[in-house]
Amino acid sequence: MSIIVTAVFTPIDGAFHKVVEALSPAITEVHQEPGCLLYAIHEAPNGQIVMIEKWQSAALLDAHGEGEAVKRLNASLEGLLSTPVEVTRLSAIPAGTTSQGEI
Repeated sequence: MSIIVTAVFTPIDGAFHKVVEALSPAITEVHQEPGCLLYAIHEAPNGQIVMIEKWQSAALLDAHGEGEAVKRLNASLEGLLSTPVEVTRLSAIPAGTTSQGEI
């Protein structure tokens, strides 16, 4: 079963674009990792950056979390966030059609 993850980044005042710049190379790198089905960032109305991820399995997500791309990303975000990244793992509750009722 695939795993969905949200990661919410809260930039310090004036650092929104710097956070996006820090995330962008990591996204390109992570797209090449085994099990990565989706790894995309979105701007929230309150100025936060929300990453939505989809992984083939929890094991592959765990490997990603221990990987070099995440270590480099965390280092590049140092001093740019007002709060720690809020990461949530989600498991689908399929409903409706297969293509619309589950990410």
